[in-house]
Amino acid sequence: MSSRTTTAVVAGAAVAGLVAYAVYFDYKRRNDAEFRKRLRKEKKRVDKSIASSSAQPSAVSADSLREALERVKKEEVPLSPAERENYFMSQVAMGEQLALQGPDFQLPAALSFYRALRVYPSPVELMVIYEKTVPEPIFKMVIQMTNLDVTAKVQGYYNYFPPKSTGVEIRTEDTPEGPRKYVAVIKDFKKGDLIYKEYPIVTALDADIQSAGTHCSHCLRLIESSISIKSPSDPLSSTYCSKACQLLSKSQSHNLLFTTERPLPAEIPMDPPTPETLEERRKAQAAFVAYLQKEGKAGPLLVARFVARQIAFETLKLMPGYTGKPDEQHFTDSEGEEYMLTDHMERLRYIEADLPKEEAPLLAKVLGSAVADLDKFMTDEHMAQLRGKIAYNVYGVCFGGGRNDKPAPTQRPEDVEKTRTPYGTSRQIGSAFYTLSSYLTHSCRPSAHPSFSSGTAQIHIIADRDLKQGDEVTVAFVDVTQHEGESDVECRRRRRIELARGWKFACTCQRCSEEAKTESNEVATQKDETNV
Repeated sequence: MSSRTTTAVVAGAAVAGLVAYAVYFDYKRRNDAEFRKRLRKEKKRVDKSIASSSAQPSAVSADSLREALERVKKEEVPLSPAERENYFMSQVAMGEQLALQGPDFQLPAALSFYRALRVYPSPVELMVIYEKTVPEPIFKMVIQMTNLDVTAKVQGYYNYFPPKSTGVEIRTEDTPEGPRKYVAVIKDFKKGDLIYKEYPIVTALDADIQSAGTHCSHCLRLIESSISIKSPSDPLSSTYCSKACQLLSKSQSHNLLFTTERPLPAEIPMDPPTPETLEERRKAQAAFVAYLQKEGKAGPLLVARFVARQIAFETLKLMPGYTGKPDEQHFTDSEGEEYMLTDHMERLRYIEADLPKEEAPLLAKVLGSAVADLDKFMTDEHMAQLRGKIAYNVYGVCFGGGRNDKPAPTQRPEDVEKTRTPYGTSRQIGSAFYTLSSYLTHSCRPSAHPSFSSGTAQIHIIADRDLKQGDEVTVAFVDVTQHEGESDVECRRRRRIELARGWKFACTCQRCSEEAKTESNEVATQKDETNV
């Protein structure tokens, strides 16, 4: 299996950061194409300067810089835009004063400039300014601290995710195919115990359920028609079980994707919409909804909602009063270090996804008609990777033992969407995508199972047997029970074919290995086609 290098992960995070800046933080630059062109040129020049400076010896040891950096990172950063602006100006002024006091004050000066860099919305632009105005030895220290911080953040991700409160951790095992990530418990659990529970990042109802309006489009709860909440102008015909779910849906993704309301909070400056731009937005949404209805798949909608939620999540951090504390229904996030949704997504396994050529342009049009330049983010390549990530990691939401009235698929078996559910995708009512549960691996003799006992898409991982500290948590991606009238050979063949079609790997779990020793007519070996 191939693995992404640290450099690639850092580059991905940097690109996401620049996109976030272009979209959310600076109104003038978002509307000034000439500035963006100049900024790209400046970035290349600064990159060369950073490479040159990094190769030269420093007057301050790496250990001293690392120790100073850790002290700075423990300092609280102002939250409101006004407080950040004042903090930024005061740190730059302090850095300038310290720089004038001689070599003994170079490190304190660099720390002040670095503190300012932490709160500036465009680090690249500020680095351009620093390169021209800050004395070279001090500028070099700022660069070194930036490199140390980025490297530590990338390499230390699993020190902060998942939170210890979940009762599990992500471990790495070396295998002949390469490193393998898995979830292990950090304390003992008894059979039937709740190991952890988490809310999804995004959800999507099955197409027939969405059309019927019987379940909440946000939390997937079954609702009575007499208490359902709908909007006549909603092109997706969404239904909600409560005002709270409707508001959460709107703030996380729906406003951006399926309304003509303001796509960003009032604190973010935008040009007022014209009748022409509103009509363009309606047409883009209608075309995307028509595509979703034609395809009947959850994947494109889950990707759209993921991108929109990523924007909403990063925008939220800019709002006055933001405390950094997640809401009650927040997805499982890092603890002790701040990461973006992109950072979580970047590390997940994925399969290659072949998409219809119109899919990415349709979503790009929805995004671009809502916020200028946002369409440039949704390329064919990026759409395919997001679809591949979600396809490999998404769960099927089944209440009880699942339903038995899902329409039979009309596609070829290999083209039918698969989700992780021990009841079979045909029994789900919708799909949900999670940060932590995406790391759970498959076993035909699993140590745990997913439950949706709350009646919503909140997933509960329940122990199927006693687990000791360090034991791996596994779940069944497919129905692994032996059906009535089904032989051992037929059962094994069925589940392995489903795994090969949905997740592109051949199961090597203990059960499959034991059964393989006593069976003939072995199914052809499936090459592992997953990536990370």
